[in-house]
Amino acid sequence: MLKFIIKRLINLIPTLLIVAVIVFVITRIIPGDPASVMLGPQASASDIHRLKEQLGLNDSMIVQFIHYLNGLIHLDLGESFAYKQSVLTLIIERFPNTLILTICAFAFALLISIPAGVIAATRKGSLLDYAFTVTSLFGISIPVFWLGLMLVLLFSVTLGWLPATGMGEAGESMWSFIAHLILPSITLSTIPMANFSRITRASMLEVMNQDYITAAKAKGVSRFFVTMKHGFKNALTPILTVAGMEISSLLGGAVLTETIFSWPGMGQLVVEAINKRDYIVVQGSVIFLAVLYVLINLIVDVLYKVVNPKISYDQKGGE
Repeated sequence: MLKFIIKRLINLIPTLLIVAVIVFVITRIIPGDPASVMLGPQASASDIHRLKEQLGLNDSMIVQFIHYLNGLIHLDLGESFAYKQSVLTLIIERFPNTLILTICAFAFALLISIPAGVIAATRKGSLLDYAFTVTSLFGISIPVFWLGLMLVLLFSVTLGWLPATGMGEAGESMWSFIAHLILPSITLSTIPMANFSRITRASMLEVMNQDYITAAKAKGVSRFFVTMKHGFKNALTPILTVAGMEISSLLGGAVLTETIFSWPGMGQLVVEAINKRDYIVVQGSVIFLAVLYVLINLIVDVLYKVVNPKISYDQKGGE
């Protein structure tokens, strides 16, 4: 297992290099430049040129990219143009908020979808099964930004039950923090909830048709014990695969949710940086999330071995 982990960590280097090249090129082709945005529309051409010189934006693209790679090699994500702070400092300030939102959305998705998928599989063809299937399709299809706005309209504007934006003040009660967390968590959890429900149902149906399940039922083993002990345990591996991908997607895909609810996390930081043409913050944030994505997938691969000791890392994925 140690050899597998080391090999995956080494493979992280070319992955990050590709990500660095892509995000560097994309940020440079966005119309506008940081100097013009920072100085405003009334700034003179000479002032803009002077600021661009100070920021190193007058250097060629190759020179800028070399400086950027040199910083990455030394674990330096650079300094923000707009915030005048280290990008790593900004990430450390904002990432815990995104992590809180992601964990709550992920937990909410698991608590609802896993039981729903198991129930749908054990009652295949029933009205309950069709209801769960239609609901999951609805969850995958619905646009996140539309759902977020509708939840705000219903629970904040119309009913007045929950706050619409922000995450509460530090001195407020715990309920205030939880109240601010409910709507963005539900919004962010919708797609993973639908995916978990579908993959759980499909995996359970495949396992429940196996001969050893039939034999256990013939021996008079209780339905609940067969479903959870033999069925769900053996159906867990595909669910872990989806879990790894979903939690990575939640971390990187919270941009819309955080923007709608003004949640001060990584997603909102990236949107603000794009609006201000703060290339350095965008680049550093994407690199940081790319590292997390690879590490989460590595953790999921290690969990495969815990769930199913028969898995061989030497054969998995041709490695």
